[in-house]
Parts: sequence; C-alpha cells; structure tokens
Amino acid sequence: MLLIDYGDMLLEMNQFSLFLNMLFEKYEIEASPSLLRFEFYSIGPKGKIKKQIEFKEFPESPTVYNIGFGDVDTEGNINDLTITGNSDSQKVLATVALAVWRFLEKYPACYVYATGSTKGRSRLYKMGIANNLDELSENFIVFGLFNNTWEMFEKEKNYEEFLVKRKT
Repeated sequence: MLLIDYGDMLLEMNQFSLFLNMLFEKYEIEASPSLLRFEFYSIGPKGKIKKQIEFKEFPESPTVYNIGFGDVDTEGNINDLTITGNSDSQKVLATVALAVWRFLEKYPACYVYATGSTKGRSRLYKMGIANNLDELSENFIVFGLFNNTWEMFEKEKNYEEFLVKRKT
C-alpha cells in the first residue's frame, strides 16, 4: 500500500489515484484543512490564472456537496462562466478530479453533485466521465440525472447533472 502525505492526512494511493497521477497531467493544488476549498493556478497563453474549487453542503441533504470551480475574480469569488483560454482544459479537469478524490477520501459517506454552468460545460463533464468511466468505476459510483431520475451513469446517455460517491 502506498501512502501520500497531504499535510493534514495520509491517503492511500489506490488504482484510481495512480491512474490520475500517471495518465493525466494536473496542477499542484493547495487545500484548506477541511478540504472544502482547493486553489491552483492555470498556466498557459493567457498567463497565470488563479482557480478555485469549492465544496458546499446542500442544507436539505447534508451528505450531498455541490462542487463549484472556476477562475477567481478580483473580489475573490469563483466565476464559473469565464472561459480562461489557457488551452489546458484536460489538465484543469484532472486537477478537479484529484480534488474530488481527496474530498471523498476525507468524507467517504458523502456524495459530490456536479453540473455545468452552461449546457456546453455539462457536455464536457459528461464526456470526461464517459471517457474515463472504466477507471472511475473501480473506486466510485457515478450517477447521471435522466428524465428527472437518478440512475447509474451510462456512456451513451446525455446527462446534465451528476452525482459521485466513493465505493466503500
């Protein structure tokens, strides 16, 4: 068993984590002690742009957390509508996947809810999940919302909302 020291906790590096590390380049991230907020910088043709990932609990469903991420604006808020243009979307998505992995390691009973801020972004997330579903399924249960019903994620269906839970 490989262990990674993340400062406030040790995490077991299983196959999914190794998969992320070996196949996808990602940015170095800094996490809050609670792992509810992560920050990193996108670096590319548009410069060095600060990004943030945040997990917020749904008040009516305390085991479900919404994930939001995007560029940090001048007031310190996440702007999830900005198109950064740094030609690094795969690296950014791999970084977000790592944050989800770390969050669910600390909170294994929780679900992470995701949807894009636009239909195009939801489609991008759906394609990312579909392209990596075999690897994701080794460690996570992935759901998609179809016709107002949550179901196990299927590659050929068009989902705009997603739930991810760590397998225990």
